[in-house]
Amino acid sequence: MASRSAADRSRRRFARRQWARRWLTGRYIVVAAALIALVGGAIYTVYFSSALAVQGVDVVGADTIGEETIEVAADVPTGGALATLDLVAIERRVASLAAVKSVDVSRQWPHDVRIEVEERAPVAVVQRGGQLRAVDASGAVFNSYRRAPAGLPLIEADIDADADALREAATVVAALPPTIAVLVDHLELVSVDEINLVLRDGREVRWGSAEASEQKSEVLVVLLVENAQVYDVSVPSQPTTSGGPTP
Repeated sequence: MASRSAADRSRRRFARRQWARRWLTGRYIVVAAALIALVGGAIYTVYFSSALAVQGVDVVGADTIGEETIEVAADVPTGGALATLDLVAIERRVASLAAVKSVDVSRQWPHDVRIEVEERAPVAVVQRGGQLRAVDASGAVFNSYRRAPAGLPLIEADIDADADALREAATVVAALPPTIAVLVDHLELVSVDEINLVLRDGREVRWGSAEASEQKSEVLVVLLVENAQVYDVSVPSQPTTSGGPTP
């Protein structure tokens, strides 16, 4: 009798262990199935459903270019999944606009694309193809003008200056302190090593290349107190003046 009772208890313990193992295994299967369903649902929602589809474009920083111009250039496809949108391609299209200095495109969840641009700032104008075009500090040519805006000196060249020469001239303009910049009427761009400033009163400044432009600006500020017609700061450590008083 005692032997049978011990055997029954052993069988019950064995049955309980078996049931516990089956329950644990079943619980793992249920949890795994739930995780798979959750991940699958998330993947479907993000990549395939319309719940997170592209619906709009938010343009930031387009003060003079215009938001519509940016949106047309960006050509953002709507209706597709925001997660799979090719942001690099959009950046490339917007960056092709001459007036755009830099652009950053990002996803703005849940439905929009954010396009943040930095516009080029004009420092001078140049004659190109019969038009006045803006030039920024890097020498890039962009916007067109019917008339040169006030405060922007004209870069004059006998022929269309190449990119290197324009960059040198733009570097010179960008280095001018406000007290000098307001006096400049135009720049004569002969070559990358021969740039001259013509002041509004007719006086001339022989600048040379764009090298050491900040130092040349500092020297010129001091030199202009001398009554002369020509100021040569091409070698800033040895500036010279020539000519008599301006009539």
